[in-house]
Amino acid sequence: MNRKILIVDDEAHIRELVCKYAHLENYDTFEASNGLEAIDLVKMNDFDLIVMDIMMPELDGFSSVKEIRKISKVPVIMLSARSEEYDKLYGFDLGIDDYVTKPFSPKELMRRIQAVISRYHANEIENNNQYVYKGLKIDYDAYIVTVDDVRIELTPKEYELLVYLIKNQNIAVTRENLLNKIWGYNYYEDDRTLDTHMKSLRKKIGVYGDNIITIRRVGYRFETNKD
Repeated sequence: MNRKILIVDDEAHIRELVCKYAHLENYDTFEASNGLEAIDLVKMNDFDLIVMDIMMPELDGFSSVKEIRKISKVPVIMLSARSEEYDKLYGFDLGIDDYVTKPFSPKELMRRIQAVISRYHANEIENNNQYVYKGLKIDYDAYIVTVDDVRIELTPKEYELLVYLIKNQNIAVTRENLLNKIWGYNYYEDDRTLDTHMKSLRKKIGVYGDNIITIRRVGYRFETNKD
């Protein structure tokens, strides 16, 4: 079965150009001229990747990604005529996987699409009862975490933190959300307990502790885009 790509851009000639080269790579393509159309299509289809423009009518690309991330972890490559560092960093904070500046080489875009799709599917096991990211493995049924085939002993809260971050990987999770989900209520009296558990978790999972990114004044994100 061919991989399915959604191209979202208000400029028809850009959509046509990307579709043309995508078809040469045997991708099935879908098109949307604005963010609202894109969200509707994501609700009805399982895409392997989205190519998303930033500046669009109805709903811009950043706002569209925010909404899509509520319902899907589909990889996103952002297109933009703007090359400001702020836009790129903001996009990555939202959970995009790559950023391409217009004008772009269609052939280079195809290689980036291929790389992102390959990385995305290599990082996840299709079996919902197991997660694998390189040497980090989680057996959800057995509550077992291993790093490079060595079993790691986590406390129940550390395990829950790791699983919750991974199930929301590449998405910023607020401190309040983590405290509420893991501790079961709004634990505002001393939220240093979260920092303590996170520090211990990072240490125990070794090199993969670096994949847990601290977002200042917001929370944390388990990031697989940093490789």
